[in-house]
Amino acid sequence: MPDAPPGTSTISGTTRLYVVLGDPVAQVRAPGLLNDLFARTARDAVLVPVHVGPDGLADVMRGLRRMRNLDGILVTVPHKIEVCRYADLLGPAAEVAGSANALRRNPDGTWLAENFDGAGFVHGLRRHGQDPTGATVALAGAGGAGRAVAAALLDAGVARLRLYDPDPDRRADVRARLDARWPGRVTAAAEGYFDGDGVDIAVNATPLGMSPGDPLPFDLGRLPRTCLVADIIMKPAETALLDAARRSGRPVVHGRHMLDSQVLLYEDFFALHAPEKNGRWEP
Repeated sequence: MPDAPPGTSTISGTTRLYVVLGDPVAQVRAPGLLNDLFARTARDAVLVPVHVGPDGLADVMRGLRRMRNLDGILVTVPHKIEVCRYADLLGPAAEVAGSANALRRNPDGTWLAENFDGAGFVHGLRRHGQDPTGATVALAGAGGAGRAVAAALLDAGVARLRLYDPDPDRRADVRARLDARWPGRVTAAAEGYFDGDGVDIAVNATPLGMSPGDPLPFDLGRLPRTCLVADIIMKPAETALLDAARRSGRPVVHGRHMLDSQVLLYEDFFALHAPEKNGRWEP
């Protein structure tokens, strides 16, 4: 029986490997999106999920780096900060944020880590008709994704960013990182305090909403009625926060918009374009 052409579901000894690391990992949409991209670009590659907890990340990363047919690693909660330890180089966004959600093997064998959460989020906002330039933003979550989203929003020209996170050390670290690049535009509130006055965009960059019964990441009642509410969670698509915001008449942006935009960035980062393409990313 003849071999199937590259880009089909057939896996052979020449298939290049990609993985997505997380804990949990059942919620990730990357395998469906990237494997569809591999098929569309006739690439002999496959992406699979790898469920690993924080206590196993070091061993898994050491093993992955030694796999000669592994070309890329995607990263989700809770590993985006810690995974930077296992990269040889950090890209500009990963350097600023101190977190990464993608690593690629370079031709010389070194591993480059970069973060596309922020750029994907901002691009998703704009594709949804929402321009953050000049806005006041309230951002819940200073973890791996939250710090990347914060940096990208500031780079996109938001006037003020209010950062909320229950971990005082993490909150202080992220504010210092951002203030060094965008002085005077970031405030970090103490735990339990949320100021929604004058907020144009409120963003949930925490895991709250992934599990049934999670509390809301912030009090919607403190936000203006015109405030846009965005969530970076992919599954469920309609989190309790977005459902409550929509029912209150506020505009919403779902997490899938961030990931859909990131796929375009992954095409460039991993050089996954079809042979006749030269890239499709438009900021």
